[in-house]
Amino acid sequence: MKKVIIISSHPDDEILGAGGTLLKHKSNGDDLAWLIVTSMLKDEKQSKDTINKRKEEIKKVSKMIGFSKVYELNYPTTGLQSHSMNEMIPEISRIFLNFKPEIIYVMNRSDAHSDHRYTFESVLACTKSFRYPFIKKVLMYECISETEFAPQLHERVFIPNYFVDISPFFAKKIGIMEVYKSELGEHPFPRSKRNIEALATFRGATIGVEYAESFQIIKILDK
Repeated sequence: MKKVIIISSHPDDEILGAGGTLLKHKSNGDDLAWLIVTSMLKDEKQSKDTINKRKEEIKKVSKMIGFSKVYELNYPTTGLQSHSMNEMIPEISRIFLNFKPEIIYVMNRSDAHSDHRYTFESVLACTKSFRYPFIKKVLMYECISETEFAPQLHERVFIPNYFVDISPFFAKKIGIMEVYKSELGEHPFPRSKRNIEALATFRGATIGVEYAESFQIIKILDK
């Protein structure tokens, strides 16, 4: 059994980027945890009903994937800044030391959303082998509507070099994504079921399977 943790800046990142992979881990008997960095806060933009609805969505998604633990840091959505990392890094460190993940999935370092970028930097700070010897694999995932809209600069572009066949799990991935109804739209909206399938089809064709998810390797330790 492997211990796996996925980090989301926002709920739905985890399904868009690695939903099928998480289901595959679960089918293999692995222990899964979910770390959510931001949450909706009650302000002029978010009603109490909207906030409660999102809480219910998180509970439902957690059950459908089969997470054994869900950690929430509750930073304000779109509110992460460089100084946020001063608090985030110790919090993430404590979670890693508590759960001791062998495999970490984290969003792409250069995504368009600043929350994703600050989350990545904070997570990466908690992967040093001399402090976290249990970590064997760190992978970045691509997130539709964020990864492809980031500036495609050669030194920062997402380069998929690790692929997972999710063909048996793709239909369930879509079903779980439908829990986040407010995040989905009709094509050509980026977060559409058609676009999610298109990306999975494209990544699958790269490795000769029906559907796949792709990742970029940050670290793999073979001990």
